[in-house]
Amino acid sequence: MKLFKKILLTFLVFNFGFINFLNAKPIPDSFADLAEKLMPSVVNISTTQTIKTNANPLPFQFPPGSPFEEMFKDYNKPTERKASSLGSGFIINKNGTIITNNHVINNAEDIVVRVGAKEYKAKVLGADPYSDLAVLKIDTNEKFTPVKFGNSDKARVGDWVVAIGNPFGLGGTVTSGIISARNRDINLTRYDDFIQTDASINQGNSGGPLFNLDGDVIGINTAIIAPGQSGSIGIGFAIPANAASNVITQLIQYGETKRGWLGVRIQQVTKEIADVEKLKNTKGALVASVGEKSPAEKAGLKAGDIILKFDGKNVDTMRALPKLVSNTEVGKTVELEIWRNKKLITKKLTLGRLESSDDFKAENEKTKEGIKEEDSDIETLNIKVRNITAKDIKDRKLNKNLKGVVITNISNKSVVAGMLREGDIIIEVQKNKVLNSKQLNQLIESIYKKGEQTLLLTIINSDNQRRYLGVKTN
Repeated sequence: MKLFKKILLTFLVFNFGFINFLNAKPIPDSFADLAEKLMPSVVNISTTQTIKTNANPLPFQFPPGSPFEEMFKDYNKPTERKASSLGSGFIINKNGTIITNNHVINNAEDIVVRVGAKEYKAKVLGADPYSDLAVLKIDTNEKFTPVKFGNSDKARVGDWVVAIGNPFGLGGTVTSGIISARNRDINLTRYDDFIQTDASINQGNSGGPLFNLDGDVIGINTAIIAPGQSGSIGIGFAIPANAASNVITQLIQYGETKRGWLGVRIQQVTKEIADVEKLKNTKGALVASVGEKSPAEKAGLKAGDIILKFDGKNVDTMRALPKLVSNTEVGKTVELEIWRNKKLITKKLTLGRLESSDDFKAENEKTKEGIKEEDSDIETLNIKVRNITAKDIKDRKLNKNLKGVVITNISNKSVVAGMLREGDIIIEVQKNKVLNSKQLNQLIESIYKKGEQTLLLTIINSDNQRRYLGVKTN
């Protein structure tokens, strides 16, 4: 009987293994049939633009008003030259609608698309620099062979992929490899979520398709890591098809994007911040500040809230929240799960449109000046600070009611060295408002006496952004 059970068990294990072997995708003998089928849908893109320069051919410059200015003015005339660049793309509609990267066609005056042996003029239907995507339309009534998007969420690490493009102007180049990693964030775009591949991708491949073995587009080749501007070293990145599809649909329909907008500045939840807030892990997005008249402000969100869920989806990391919000329809009412004062609460709000917000329009404006006056030592932190002044508030365009202290010096031995900078303004400690340097000292000493080992500092950094910082004191 024992022998029979052993034979039966061996038979079952063998059969399960055999079934798994049959279900596994075989290693392809060749990509020739797939490449032949897909080649007509991949295009080569060349663009030209005029570059203006004010280069001075003379080894010196004349001061304003000099009589020699008029004499030598012809030497200082702006010069113009034509610059060209190359890229790739692919056809998604038989009418000649093409997808590529925004950086391939950005500022282009002329766009020429080559399909096979024929060349066509193309125009831009819509472009989005924040996702680095663009949609073109070939100027012709001819019909073309399109490809379709696949479900990039089903793509797995280790799956075979094929890239076709126009590297270094060598059109119709086919390379193959595997998916090396998923969900890569390389800080290239606002919404990084790249597929990493070792299929050879080089200059000119940008905007080209990354195919699975079914011939579906699962990614748009966008970037590579190339130390010293060398060629491919087997680390390339593609925008996932699912992430791109929503943007592309909007660009075709509206000529622009319409992303959801929450109206908060966020930062990472560190281990120290999680400890202070009594969170079990470092998931979520910490709200550093809430924009005026934003959907978040109207819904009652506050600085210090930690967003754990957005519209039923977990916010696993800080970077996950902008992606979730941007992919949600403008005007939709969503529910947020928030950790506030060591309790879980929910808030409902109606999303605005990112592109219409003042934050979006002014996000690159910066004010970075500070003034030194009387310094006070905060010995427990090994830093020097001074009280914030009316001039600080005026020069840095801060809230006129803001209270706090400006950091003027940080010792190399300080626990905040490398974490804070001179010019940062401390406005809260353990969420208690800092009124002046004397009170700051008292706050920190009282926290030490309680035996607490982590400080939660709220600061305004040199970019005038509100931030939270968890600091271990020993």
